[in-house]
Amino acid sequence: MDKTVLLILPLLTGYLLDLLLGDPDWLPHPIRLFGTAIYKGEKLLNKGTNRFWKGTLLTLVLCAAVFFFFQISSVFLLSLHPVLYLIFSTVFVFYGLANKTLIREGRKVFQALETQGLEAGRKQLSRIVGRDTTTLTPQQIRIAVLETMSENLSDGVIAPLFYYAIAGVPGMMTYKMINTLDSMIGYRNERYEQFGKFAARLDDVANFIPARITALLMVLLSGSLRGLRFIFKYGNQHKSPNSGYPEAALAGIMDTRFGGPNTYHGKRVEKPYIGVNDRAVLHHEITRVSSINHKVCGCAVLLIAFIIYLIYT
Repeated sequence: MDKTVLLILPLLTGYLLDLLLGDPDWLPHPIRLFGTAIYKGEKLLNKGTNRFWKGTLLTLVLCAAVFFFFQISSVFLLSLHPVLYLIFSTVFVFYGLANKTLIREGRKVFQALETQGLEAGRKQLSRIVGRDTTTLTPQQIRIAVLETMSENLSDGVIAPLFYYAIAGVPGMMTYKMINTLDSMIGYRNERYEQFGKFAARLDDVANFIPARITALLMVLLSGSLRGLRFIFKYGNQHKSPNSGYPEAALAGIMDTRFGGPNTYHGKRVEKPYIGVNDRAVLHHEITRVSSINHKVCGCAVLLIAFIIYLIYT
């Protein structure tokens, strides 16, 4: 079977499956398996001396294991029958994308806040952010959703697609392991400062290009010159070397202000403001943000498919 078909068909079909299904709670997900492996490895190794090197070893072993598992599986299934390879690749492209779920979870927070009140909004938000939500105002809740949707448009959508374009499903799934490692052990606290440092830095490197691609696609597809200005003005002011770019893009597109102080795990964290217009974000604006996410994801999928077509035909 033509290599173009072997790469493009799983990409398009996996994207459509994510668009239709998202991540149903009843469906087993490889990220849960990744999380279990990280948890067990951390529990075994994160003690005593040389914690940085132990964390580095765990990160490299898990990433290598994921890459070679998917690489060997892909080659083996392709040798048996191309259809088996297509099914396998489609399933894991579907698992690798999180666009539908990201949008759905953001909408749930807005809906809970609008129909059930402040406490319900805080509780729903706590499902998707790491910050303390117990004292947030309605405005802070809505801003937190927009920040999360922009940041995770990079981490959960564009970055996996970027690594699929480079190395197929093995590349995509290895990125997902890197991102999961960062989300579980990449914290600057007493427990993870040394053990998770390599994982956090690896995640920064892995997201460097995707974050900037995400921001650029957001402003281009929205036709927002202000969003473009915000990228250059505020993108590098975020504590993270990557998160600031898609957040700045969306803040500019929406003409609102992101950032400021928040509480994470009982500790107050000062974040620079992105933008100056501290206007009220309204309930209906989640529809516009959802549309931006859909456009960026769809455009990225089509762009990658086109590039693959040009390379292999």
